[in-house]
Amino acid sequence: MKEKKTRILILGASGFLGHSIYKELSQYFNTYGTYRLPTKKYLNSKKFFEYDHKEDDIVEILQKVKPTIIISALKGLFETQIIAHRHATEYLKLNSETKIIFLSSANVFDAYSKYPSYENDTRLSNSIYGLFKIKIEYLLQKLPKKSWTIIRLPMVFGLKSNRINEIMELARMNEPIELFPNLIMNVCSVEKLTRQLHYIINRNKSGIFHCGSSDLVHHEYFMKDLIKCLGVKKPKYKFVYTTNEERYLAVLPKFNSLPKYLQFESNDVLEEVIKLQ
Repeated sequence: MKEKKTRILILGASGFLGHSIYKELSQYFNTYGTYRLPTKKYLNSKKFFEYDHKEDDIVEILQKVKPTIIISALKGLFETQIIAHRHATEYLKLNSETKIIFLSSANVFDAYSKYPSYENDTRLSNSIYGLFKIKIEYLLQKLPKKSWTIIRLPMVFGLKSNRINEIMELARMNEPIELFPNLIMNVCSVEKLTRQLHYIINRNKSGIFHCGSSDLVHHEYFMKDLIKCLGVKKPKYKFVYTTNEERYLAVLPKFNSLPKYLQFESNDVLEEVIKLQ
């Protein structure tokens, strides 16, 4: 994909994932982003647009930027996010040269517990969050296949990620950190995700991608290793058993594997966390 001609609009570019994606892609592409809370950093930039999906219509920004690629990393109220994506799909129907990349979640499979999940497995969720992601996936999949890419993510870690912030705050307050001994999962780092996303854009890939570690880990063991990497002294733990049996919440590729140099294991995620300390 020709980098100069590619205009990328990141919805939610001021959030944890969106900001990291913007930092990676803006070095190579003509990249724009939306933010919700006005700060000097964004107000003084011609590349950023204030946008609150509870109040604003995304089509106005789409018509200004005229992106070739929309990356959706929005957070916030599910109902208005669904409306925003519905409006975006209407825009895409009228602008066939534009495509959307949606950051989805392993939670679209959270009602399944006996196996990891692959790209074409039937989605089924017991959680409000998972059902919300499924709704948006369905919306996008009504478009021609070349117009959408769905990236399903497991837990994502990185500097200033909500999960790491929460661990550090609980440790500071000497409160217990929840561990789920029966949960088997895979993981991702924001650095690995941005590199994979860059590849998907460069190669103009469409369809569904599962972007997580190639190995599976128990939540308890991974989190204990992570907490050790974060330098937390004498952490307190609270063990949470949601079922009597082991359950999986993991997304693995079967049909859309990325090149070997972009694949990684859970230990690589821990190493990246150490580098950020």
